[in-house]
Amino acid sequence: RNIPWPMVTPEQCAHKTVAEGGVNKVALVFGREDSGLNNEELQLCHFHVQIPADPNYSSLNLSAAVMVVCYEVRKAALALAEQTAAAEDEFWDQEKANGEQMEHFYVHLERVMTAIKFHDPENPRQLMPRMRRLFSRIRIDVMEMNILRGILSNIEFRLDNEKKLEVELQEKKRVE
Repeated sequence: RNIPWPMVTPEQCAHKTVAEGGVNKVALVFGREDSGLNNEELQLCHFHVQIPADPNYSSLNLSAAVMVVCYEVRKAALALAEQTAAAEDEFWDQEKANGEQMEHFYVHLERVMTAIKFHDPENPRQLMPRMRRLFSRIRIDVMEMNILRGILSNIEFRLDNEKKLEVELQEKKRVE
């Protein structure tokens, strides 16, 4: 909860949900009644929704929050159905990377950043949550995902070759 995350209203959430739902699976994640979402769960979300409530009673129960958000999503879906303008994504040459592809990318990215000593899993600070926030903001497509994964794989390949070379040099020195 220390990193500021994009905060939207229920109406903004609804429009984003309907737009994204046309091309990818979308999940609306609601927290537990008593404690909400924990930090790990919050970091998996692309944005957070804040329902403007009365300051004297700023907390809604879970069912009320679900009702507000679902109502806004339904309104946005009906409004979109009435629109005749072509969506931006119709003209995109590749489909956007889905959630599963992004999760594999984050695992790969963290593994490489650890290997090059850029990321310390024992003292992670807020690197991965910030990387998640960055990539969720830009919404990369499948081809861009393949390029990024290719770069990460090439780094891993080169690191492995460097290790092999070091071992060979040490073997040569021992033999001499």
